[in-house]
Amino acid sequence: MNNSGEGYAMFAPQGSNFHGPSAPPASMFDSVPGYEGMAVGGGSGYLPPPVPAYPPPAPEPAPTQPEWNIPSISEDTAREAFRLYASSHCCYRKAPAVDGVITSMDAFNTYRYRLETFTESRSTEWDHEAYTGQPVDAYTQPAPGPWDIQVPAPAPFQDHTQDKQVPYTSSVKDCHTCMGSGRTPCKECAGAGNKVCWVCNGSGIRGGDDQCSHCNGRGRENCSHCDGHGSNDCETCKGKRQLLVYIKLKVKWTNNIDDFVVEQSSGLKVENLSKVTGKELFKDTQYMVYPVMGFPDPAVSQAAERLVRDHQAKYSSSARILQQRQTIELIPITKVTYKWSGSIHTYFVYGNEFQVNADDYPATCCCTIM
Repeated sequence: MNNSGEGYAMFAPQGSNFHGPSAPPASMFDSVPGYEGMAVGGGSGYLPPPVPAYPPPAPEPAPTQPEWNIPSISEDTAREAFRLYASSHCCYRKAPAVDGVITSMDAFNTYRYRLETFTESRSTEWDHEAYTGQPVDAYTQPAPGPWDIQVPAPAPFQDHTQDKQVPYTSSVKDCHTCMGSGRTPCKECAGAGNKVCWVCNGSGIRGGDDQCSHCNGRGRENCSHCDGHGSNDCETCKGKRQLLVYIKLKVKWTNNIDDFVVEQSSGLKVENLSKVTGKELFKDTQYMVYPVMGFPDPAVSQAAERLVRDHQAKYSSSARILQQRQTIELIPITKVTYKWSGSIHTYFVYGNEFQVNADDYPATCCCTIM
């Protein structure tokens, strides 16, 4: 084994583990008027929107729809939907869907009321990035308030987020992670620049008394993560030594949706209806909608009044309501009774997509996947 001084020099120094601060110190953040409430390492939470300068437009009742009903599906449609359903299941024999005789079809059409409230919420927090010569504008002018910053809204009724630097809050500070040096000790080798040779496990020999050819008998090899330097560019400042520190505005647009489905006695579970659409009978979009009135099923009108009231109370305190939309769909549900192999069975066809639910399909087999 090679016992020269060169070999010993490659061993890790004592105390070489380096742990930089986990969060920026409070001294990194300036006191910005209007933003004093932000905690170090945290944000402000969602900020209540200002009171509108002008009263919002009053909601208006939508015109009454003349037709609320649609006819039931045909027997041919029900049979074809059942056949496609059976074909989509590898363990289902097709005989019941092909040879079964339909004895009755009962319509259980139901209504789904949906209220969507499109909101915008804002919060602020301190943020930083590597300083590479960006403009620095802290204290050149008073920083605008969070709700005074113009941020174009996306298309309505779609979730979206956007971050924006608050003007006149940026300053340059030494990086807190590397103390302004631009480099931090390598985590893989603890700053030594070398690691135990994986071939000889640090012994310097292999195969009896033969010198390890991988490390030339030294027992250690250069660290590939830092190329033997013992340090890497600081991940926080990207080796630039300084950070641009500023207040970040976080804008979040959310489409808040609540549904109400009128109960029906068909036996089909309501959760099945969440994946299908119905015939749109009614649609109303306003800044604030007026609850549906005069609907043939009073349960829909009652649900509309309750949800409109709940959305106003729930979202107006922490977000700005931009728009609301209410719709009523008639979801077709047909309970089909059929006879096959001397027994009576049922299945459901529902939605514009003619989805099928047949929990008691009478001809199944076990498939073995090799």
